[in-house]
Amino acid sequence: MTRNSIKITTFVIFFVISFFWSIFAGTTGKLVGLVIDADTKEPLPGANIMVENTIYGAATDLEGTFILLGVPPGIYSIRANMIGYTDVVTINVRIVSDKTTTLEFKLKETSLELGETIEVIAEKPLVKKDLTSTESSIGRDVIELLPVDDFNDVVNLQAGVVDGHFRGGRTGEVAYLINGVPVNDVYSGDIVVEVENNSIQELTVISGTFNAEYGQAMSGVVNIVTKEGTSTYTGSVKAYVGDYVSSHDEIFWNIENFNPILDLLGDLSGSVPGFNQKLTFFASGRYFHDEGFIFGKKVFVPTDISDFSAENPEDRIVMSQGETYQFSEELAQQLIDDAEAVPMNGSDRYTGTLKLTYRLGNLDKLSIEGIGQFREWQDYSHEFRLNPNGNYNQNQQSITSAASWNHIFNQRSFLDLRYSYFYTRYTQKVYDDPFDPRYVPDFMLMVSGANAYLSSGQEMWNFDRSTSTHLAKLDFTSQVTKTQQLKGGLEAKGHRLWMHEYYIVPDVPGRIPPETTIGNNQYLHYPIELSAFLQDKMEFIYMVVNAGIRFDYFDPDGEVPTDFTRPTTSPREKAEPKWKISPRFGIAYPISERGVIHVSYGHFFQIPNFEYLYTNPEFEVYPLQDIPSQPPQSLLNTMGNADLKPQETVIYEIGLQQQLSTLYGIAVTAFYKDIRNLLGTEVHKTFQGDRYARYINRDYAFVRGITFEFEKRYSGGVGANIDYTYQIAKGNASDPNSAFLDAQTDPPKETEKQMVPLDWDRRHQINASLSLGNPGKHMATVVARYGTGLPYTPTFQNIQTAVENNGRRPDEFYVDIHANKTFILFGLRNTFFLKIYNLFDRLNENEVFNDTGRAGYTLEPLYVGGLRPRGLNTLEQYFIRPDYYSEPRRIQIGFELGF
Repeated sequence: MTRNSIKITTFVIFFVISFFWSIFAGTTGKLVGLVIDADTKEPLPGANIMVENTIYGAATDLEGTFILLGVPPGIYSIRANMIGYTDVVTINVRIVSDKTTTLEFKLKETSLELGETIEVIAEKPLVKKDLTSTESSIGRDVIELLPVDDFNDVVNLQAGVVDGHFRGGRTGEVAYLINGVPVNDVYSGDIVVEVENNSIQELTVISGTFNAEYGQAMSGVVNIVTKEGTSTYTGSVKAYVGDYVSSHDEIFWNIENFNPILDLLGDLSGSVPGFNQKLTFFASGRYFHDEGFIFGKKVFVPTDISDFSAENPEDRIVMSQGETYQFSEELAQQLIDDAEAVPMNGSDRYTGTLKLTYRLGNLDKLSIEGIGQFREWQDYSHEFRLNPNGNYNQNQQSITSAASWNHIFNQRSFLDLRYSYFYTRYTQKVYDDPFDPRYVPDFMLMVSGANAYLSSGQEMWNFDRSTSTHLAKLDFTSQVTKTQQLKGGLEAKGHRLWMHEYYIVPDVPGRIPPETTIGNNQYLHYPIELSAFLQDKMEFIYMVVNAGIRFDYFDPDGEVPTDFTRPTTSPREKAEPKWKISPRFGIAYPISERGVIHVSYGHFFQIPNFEYLYTNPEFEVYPLQDIPSQPPQSLLNTMGNADLKPQETVIYEIGLQQQLSTLYGIAVTAFYKDIRNLLGTEVHKTFQGDRYARYINRDYAFVRGITFEFEKRYSGGVGANIDYTYQIAKGNASDPNSAFLDAQTDPPKETEKQMVPLDWDRRHQINASLSLGNPGKHMATVVARYGTGLPYTPTFQNIQTAVENNGRRPDEFYVDIHANKTFILFGLRNTFFLKIYNLFDRLNENEVFNDTGRAGYTLEPLYVGGLRPRGLNTLEQYFIRPDYYSEPRRIQIGFELGF
């Protein structure tokens, strides 16, 4: 039997087994409680508990208690009734994924008129007694009031998250799930599709020691639960327009003009006619257009041929869009001023969602969901600021689909079978056709000199890749006893990764080099992943225990050379499959009725992003002088390693939740992360003396910190939240390519052997939000964020003058506002809203010049003696870097119509 047939057989067997034993992952919550006589305080057995407007219900046992599993997250009204007693309805009950919500009903003997009901308003708990690690659950009602455009904006507002880095981890170490199904693109680690906010029912962010049901993540978990269809028709249409409004026109060209931001959203929910309300649907769509805040000027096109070689600037020749001029300083400025402004960091996004839910009685539910998305955008390239047509265009097409079957055995056990498929394709190129006559030879990129904008040419690399993943899992959850809930399971994933990148060579007939020569790489791989886990949640009066263990298996479907002195011609061997076992454990211990301490510990493993497994599939090594330019996605002379081991993190956490009063609560958490086997590079030499790098597990890091959270429950028209994070993130390298890049310097730089601050080591971070008003009528939410500066490495004349990342950039500060006014007209909900981002138009310096530590100036003009560059621009113009700053003030106004 061949190796591939063994892999396929293993996958099929695992798929079949998963139909008989698996686990439910984070898309529903649990409701438990007690029903007693209001006067005698005696338990009431046989009372009925119903989640109104749903199929979910239970009955109390002899002790008056009830347990209800599998309730989708959301805000509900819960009704308790019993013959001879008045009904009690508790409204605004929030069900949270993976958590237990506790209620107590006190029923009075019937003395009111028939049909009358006592209504009780539930309050959001300030202390979650079953929380054994750091977790935030944000419902759709909260998301709608925040000044955010995307779910990632919500994630970055959580304690311990810095620009997508969870508690000091690298990017790509977060597991993204949609309705409990992993949707990471294994090539890059990113989420396949960006779920739009109007489709989200609940967003859960876990930055602590997550349970064994979650795998292939070392830093955190983001679980998105999407909305389901309702029995009655509801919907909304939202539209807004915006623009960047800033006084910093010397940095952001064309900012004084109207550069529209357009956003159109709509959703519709209801039941499909003819199915007696058993078949419901939820559909949504969004179109988003943003021209961005960085503009270039179309002074040149790639085919222009200028001549800046003359020593005397007045003897230089300028060609601008085919017209030839004699150079002068006045002409140069006039050409820039008169040129068409072209957006250079704009984006467009189209998203569509459809979810169908069919209920077969009270015991079975079928669900099918699909999300499709198309994005196109451009990343700013400073060199192309006067030749914007030569920069890369990027686009991504993605689709994810999932089918699930939920079966309830009884009120204490249920099963959930899931199958999902997603596909994403990413391209980066200048023109779609490599034979496009607008491509010119790469020497045109060298017409301009140092510190000058490019006056001709275009990027030469074409990059095209796709990832598709099939996933199968069968989930089972059972409340074995009143205090013990068991989960156990299996999961199987099969991937297909394809990539083709090549260098355009316009001056030869083929245009694309042969596969065996420099500048042409492609591969096709079929790796598989299998996992199993068991989770036990024990909820006692005095303690809650979460204990679990996880098994992960990975077959990379790749080869590695056996002789590193001649990697291209070396014999190759198959990379070995990898497996790991990771235990997880957490305890929540109540210290009072209003206080809980939790302690947790866990091992977390993750295969490096697959792009690093398959880079440079032919293991080719080239003399550096023969390499035309660096490709967009990988470094030439850098080789992937299909035999990479899983990266490992061990996390320790201890925390306290304390309710101070009926309105105020705090939470304090201390954590430590020991990170090993991180991806890095080692440098090899061939027999010919050429250097190349190979990815290995070599880097290490640690993170320690503390978070403090304060919450003022919404009451009296005011709600507030504040969180503070102190964190130290150190390691031997921030970039996996560090060792190879150090070897390319002249002279070669010695790679760091000590622990230095990582690039995202933000020591202090504060997020604060204040909500004022009356929900449903008028509300205003202000969000403020403050962070100390990130590290940078000081240099002088490009020579490092201190230990890596020894300097600090300036602090960052943002204030954002969302305000709305709602009124009812002709039975429809009408809402006007205003959003302002970066209210004070602050120039936050995301990047800096390494010789000054500031974005606004550099000492470089002193090094070159103030000589005018061999190009159209001045030195002062070239060193104005709009990409070093965060976006300026952005104002959006809009209207929403709902029913």
